[in-house]
Amino acid sequence: MKGAGLGEFGRIRRFFAPFAGPGGLGLRDDAALLACDAGHQLVVTVDAIVAGVHYLPDDPPDLVARKLLRVNLSDLAAMGARPRHYLLTTALPATLGDDWVERFAAGLAKDQRHYGIALLGGDSVATEGPAVLSLTAIGEVTIGAEIRRSGAQQGDDIWVSGTIGDAFLGLQVLRGGHPGLPVEQRTALIKRFQLPEPRVELGPRLAGIAHAMLDVSDGLVADLGHICEASQLGATIPLPSVPLSPAARQIVADHPDLPAQLVAAGDDYELLFTARPEASGQIRRLSAELGLPITAIGTVEKGAGVRVVDAAGKPVPIAATGYRHF
Repeated sequence: MKGAGLGEFGRIRRFFAPFAGPGGLGLRDDAALLACDAGHQLVVTVDAIVAGVHYLPDDPPDLVARKLLRVNLSDLAAMGARPRHYLLTTALPATLGDDWVERFAAGLAKDQRHYGIALLGGDSVATEGPAVLSLTAIGEVTIGAEIRRSGAQQGDDIWVSGTIGDAFLGLQVLRGGHPGLPVEQRTALIKRFQLPEPRVELGPRLAGIAHAMLDVSDGLVADLGHICEASQLGATIPLPSVPLSPAARQIVADHPDLPAQLVAAGDDYELLFTARPEASGQIRRLSAELGLPITAIGTVEKGAGVRVVDAAGKPVPIAATGYRHF
């Protein structure tokens, strides 16, 4: 039977212990040891992904692992923290044998090297349901430099990195949608769904610039709504100002109502933040330096909630505002 193989501890020794950091103690103990640099504080976040909900069950295991890690690194970036360590918990059905785990671990190892982080430990259990993968990421930020949701100020500009809606469209492509799209654009959209790019360089660079920030995971409108709620303010976004990729624009050309869906879709993992208008020059220079588009998309104002308007300033109805599990 698949899944018997090496067993829990054999898998840990072979696939995960080789890339545990010093604080992980070779994954031989029940807990890890963790130090923090003077003048800094730890930032801790946890996210879980579920087969059939956050990724397709037949997605390559290495990409599943890298997505799991990256969505958590995105949360650290959203507070201006630099990633340092992580803990991993897997609940896997027996049908996923040692080969799947080996490929999953290889994906983790690849991104560990890329982001300069280390595994501290975790847990592994069996389940009769779909695979559930949970990762706790730990970062560091200078004391007082963290960027929270609650700091937006009236009159702030609203900015977003990258482009919006690609992951939503990538999932549609994986499910057979948009067959007329050129192969290179289909591939680019699929990659945005399977392998998000956490803005780990941008986040810490926004300390002292951004008043409030989070990453777009539930959807642009929903996540901006979280900033508005925490800051007790409102916001207005002209829909044409939201940045779209060339592939998304090509699809929108045939589906003019699609932008209203894209601002409600999730899994973009771009940074959404507010800053005083006078900071626009700093932000544009940072954008050029990082080679990353950062676009002003709206304004923070008195009131509550998020208004999406068209080019003429008329309200655009948004049927759904972000993914909800319950």
